[in-house]
Amino acid sequence: MNPARIAQTALYQEVAERLRQRIFAHELPPGTWIDEQALAIDYGISRTPLREALKVLASEGLVTLKPRRGCYVTEISERDLDEIFPLMAMLEGRCAFEASQKAKADDIARLEAIHNLLEVHAASGDKERFFEANQEFHRAVQELADNRWLQQLIQDLRKVLKLTRLHSLSAEGRLQQSLAEHRLIMAGFKARDAKRAEQAMHDHLLAGREALAKMHAREAGKSSAKAA
Repeated sequence: MNPARIAQTALYQEVAERLRQRIFAHELPPGTWIDEQALAIDYGISRTPLREALKVLASEGLVTLKPRRGCYVTEISERDLDEIFPLMAMLEGRCAFEASQKAKADDIARLEAIHNLLEVHAASGDKERFFEANQEFHRAVQELADNRWLQQLIQDLRKVLKLTRLHSLSAEGRLQQSLAEHRLIMAGFKARDAKRAEQAMHDHLLAGREALAKMHAREAGKSSAKAA
C-alpha cells in the first residue's frame, strides 16, 4: 500500500469536515462564493485536496459547483423544502414503523426517558434544549430501526436542512404542538402499533414543514415592510 496516498485521502476528508462544520455554523452562509485560493492558503494545503473536498460536499448537496463561476454554498428555496420534507416524512415514518417492530422493553424505556426530557423542556419553554432532545429522540428511533440505508438517506437530507437558519421550534406555538406530536409517536410505540407510530412520525415531519413555511412568510413580510 502507498502511505502517501492514504494520507492524501485523509487530508481531503478532513478539509471536507472542516468546511461542513463552517457551513452548518453559517460561518459560510448560503449563497457564499467559496474562495478556493484563500481557503487553500488558510489551511496550508494545495488546491487539489480542497477541490476533492468540495466534490464531497457537492455530492451531499451542501455546495453547488457552477461551470465557469466557481463553487457556492447551496441556497435552500421554499421549493426545496417542499420537496425535502415529504421525503423526510416518508423515510422517518418508515424508521418509526421498523423501530416499533424491533424495539424491546428497554428500548421503549429509553425512548420514554428522552420524551420525558421533551416534556420538561417544553414546560420551561427552553427551545434549545427541546431541540437537542428532539434530535436525540429521532436519532434513537433511527438506531432502533437498524436500517443503514434509511439512516444514510435521512442523514444526507438532514445535512441539507441545516442550511436553513431557522428551525420550526422558533414558530409561535410550535413547541407545544411538537410535544403533542411526540406524545402520539410515543403512544404508537407503547401500543406496539407500527402503523400508528409510522403515521404519527410522518405527520410530525410535515407539521414541521408547515411551521417553517409560516415563519418564512412572516420573515418575508418583515423584509418587505423594512424595504418600504
